[in-house]
Amino acid sequence: MADGLTIGQAAAFVGVTIKTVRHYHRLGLVAEPERDGSGYRRYRSADLLRLVQVRTLAGAGVPLAEIGDLLDADPERFAVALDDVRRRLTERIEDLIARRDTLHRLDHGDRALLPDRACALLDRLADLGFGSDYVATQREALVLARALIPEIFDSFLTQLEHSLGDSEFVELTKRGLDARFWDPDDPRIEKLASALAGKLLANRAVLAMPTRSGNRSDAAARYGLVNHHREDQEPAIARLNALVEAELRAAGIDIPHQ
Repeated sequence: MADGLTIGQAAAFVGVTIKTVRHYHRLGLVAEPERDGSGYRRYRSADLLRLVQVRTLAGAGVPLAEIGDLLDADPERFAVALDDVRRRLTERIEDLIARRDTLHRLDHGDRALLPDRACALLDRLADLGFGSDYVATQREALVLARALIPEIFDSFLTQLEHSLGDSEFVELTKRGLDARFWDPDDPRIEKLASALAGKLLANRAVLAMPTRSGNRSDAAARYGLVNHHREDQEPAIARLNALVEAELRAAGIDIPHQ
């Protein structure tokens, strides 16, 4: 020990690799010791102390580029710098917690993409006897609505909550699902559309949408992508929805035209 330690011994004592010690040297964080008569660099207690300090700060999350100035600072600057490091570490911790929570929500399907209120509505659909295919389609529509027209998303949820609380509307909606198998020109579709529009118009306040931002053609495109999701696969449903929208517009409800 009197002659000091080799780089391998120093690295082992401090708890890092030889490669890490050499990296510290290249960055100027730790001065390279002088070579002894045998040509070996010998690390003494002061060198080990500096290595421990650098390793500790790096392990605490301090960027290597900042460690040198931090260790060479006076006590007051050192304390201020540590406070800044603590703040940034706290922000990193909060970000990691948020990511962890997102991963947890991924384990629960919808909850990664939708708020709890929307997930509760999807659960409500299942409880009311709607099939998994319909629930999946509504899930996709809610995800699209939240992404494409966030300014009306809460109103969209309110409308859906009100509709699911109306047993007659629920039954009409289930009849609408049966209409998937009808011919698009089936006269029953017109009667069903009138009944659905009538139920919606019975509570016009729920249908009122906030003022949309952006131009109307853009708003219409966004609305259409949400409200007409998957209609291309079901012509009868497409006609049913078009008739419902036409009746709502005729009654003064502002629904964008695609």
